[in-house]
Amino acid sequence: MSSLAYTFSDTGTMLRRQLKHMLRYPSLTIMLVGMPVVLLLLFVYVFGGTLGNGLGGVSGGRDAYLFYVTPGILISSIAAVVQGTAIGVAMDMTEGIIDRFRTMKIARVSVLTGHVLGSMIQVFLCTAAVLGVAVAIGYRPEASGLDWLALVGVIALIAFGLIWLTVALGISADSVETASNTPMFLILLPFLGSGFVPTDSMPTAVRYFAEYQPFTPFIEVTRSLLSGTAVEGKELALTIAWSLALALLGYVIAKKKFNKR
Repeated sequence: MSSLAYTFSDTGTMLRRQLKHMLRYPSLTIMLVGMPVVLLLLFVYVFGGTLGNGLGGVSGGRDAYLFYVTPGILISSIAAVVQGTAIGVAMDMTEGIIDRFRTMKIARVSVLTGHVLGSMIQVFLCTAAVLGVAVAIGYRPEASGLDWLALVGVIALIAFGLIWLTVALGISADSVETASNTPMFLILLPFLGSGFVPTDSMPTAVRYFAEYQPFTPFIEVTRSLLSGTAVEGKELALTIAWSLALALLGYVIAKKKFNKR
């Protein structure tokens, strides 16, 4: 077998390890899925009446807000899942298993790519659960078949970038507790973007930040695809650029820190 084939084989082994962890310790996955579902229900049923009226006038209400907020919650769910990635990587780095892996003849990068692929699966499980709950309470996407395919690709791209970033954060953390806190800013960014309210309703300084941070184009592209409307070229270009930039940054830092430690 070639070195590339061994790398793929080792990555498959590490992915199976991650899947077994998910099955053996389901509480973390349940928590990661549960948090965005609770946010969805909270914002729709507690704040949705008032915020929906602001979006669609007195005829708006919860239905209008459910249609608006669901894409933001979907992207927030990705941010929640990748927080678990940082925790998992930090646990590997601090509990001694990496020392054992170093004595084995395996591709070093497979340890990290196993985490990445396992987290990608968690992302799709989580987003499917959130979307299922949204549909159950009245959300009706207007996406075509091509829109759904594009949405899967966009979610995969966004998740890929954020996962590699949190892999780097997990490796850089000195403890599991630190790793659980460092990705928290990713959960806050959708609130400072267009996920929950339109950016034009914000003060000038906040609006400027909201329009140029990565989560706003992530959310806008997702919202356009789910509503079946044309995706703005600028938003799509920013989504691709931010996702690839975050993935590259995370990969470079993670590889450097992993080899050093």
